[in-house]
Amino acid sequence: MLRPKTRNNSCGQIKHKYWQLTWGTNVLFILLHPAHRLVDFVARKDIVTVMTEVVSNISPPPGAVATVSDAPPIHYMVKIELFSSLGKNAVETYESGVFEAGGYKWKLVLYPNGNKSNNVKDHISLYLAMVDASSLPRGWEVNVIFRLFLLDQNKDSYLVIQDAAGQERRFHGLNLQSGFDQFIKLSTFNDARYGFLLEDTCVLGAEVFVCGERSRGKGEVLSMKKDPTASKYAWKIVNFFKLDEKRQESQIFSTGDHQWKMVLYPKGKGLGMGTHLSLYLALDLATLPAGCRVYADYALRIVDQGYDRKYDWYAKSWFGASSSEDGWSTYGSLININKAQDYLVAKGICIIEAEVMVLGIGSPF
Repeated sequence: MLRPKTRNNSCGQIKHKYWQLTWGTNVLFILLHPAHRLVDFVARKDIVTVMTEVVSNISPPPGAVATVSDAPPIHYMVKIELFSSLGKNAVETYESGVFEAGGYKWKLVLYPNGNKSNNVKDHISLYLAMVDASSLPRGWEVNVIFRLFLLDQNKDSYLVIQDAAGQERRFHGLNLQSGFDQFIKLSTFNDARYGFLLEDTCVLGAEVFVCGERSRGKGEVLSMKKDPTASKYAWKIVNFFKLDEKRQESQIFSTGDHQWKMVLYPKGKGLGMGTHLSLYLALDLATLPAGCRVYADYALRIVDQGYDRKYDWYAKSWFGASSSEDGWSTYGSLININKAQDYLVAKGICIIEAEVMVLGIGSPF
């Protein structure tokens, strides 16, 4: 039974009119406010029918609930005129302007004829997307409850779609968009009796409430190369036997987006000190993005200039800030190199070659 009532405010001074709706064992108090226009509804039909007829005739998306609100969305609204022209002009996706909510920037993403990449048919798809996420700290996560609105122009109320039971959606670096593939059936949207599309015009909106945010621990994405190619570089060293024990470096050479160099210790290093030539491949860290690593297949070889032979040493290794060099401390015996002066070192010239193929890149997220 529906009865008019009055109620004092907390100070006991101002009285507000409201309707008391008794429905079974439930009692619903509804304030009479000009924005709600509830008095007009009551004059035309039963209040329960008015507030529930739209929801009862509309199937919400899977896992979602549909409700009706007289209040417009508090964060953003977008009005689309000549909606049918989107389809006529093959506009598959419409992105709204940017708005702020909960300290973050957002936009609405609309698929007027359904998101074909998700095999959606006969529905409008509507999503909430985060904008400018590149400025957020590494490993960030934002948990959000959001509500998407569609204006019923016949009743000046809004159909509201949101996840059931207050379920949160998680936004992060690999998931910047979330919403409803089947926001509303096209047949329902185009039916003038529902008031969602009148005179080829509709109004959408959004409310976004950030529930929690955090930064996760470090992580990495490994991107392997589908068809890697090798790059070669030859280092010609003059007056090889006059080199002292100091570290010697070749010129920089490139493989893809990365730069490398060979590192030689003529009198050895570590286990090869004084007995062997030590030879390494080094990644130039100046061109490596912070936190990245490179996985490479490489070969280092000394050319036998007498018989046109090559002595190859092969390896696969990770290169990064914590380990920018890889190779062998006992690459070649100094005794053997001295004996082969006419071949490995001809007229004081030694030729060392590097062949490098990048197999994959590890990047932080």
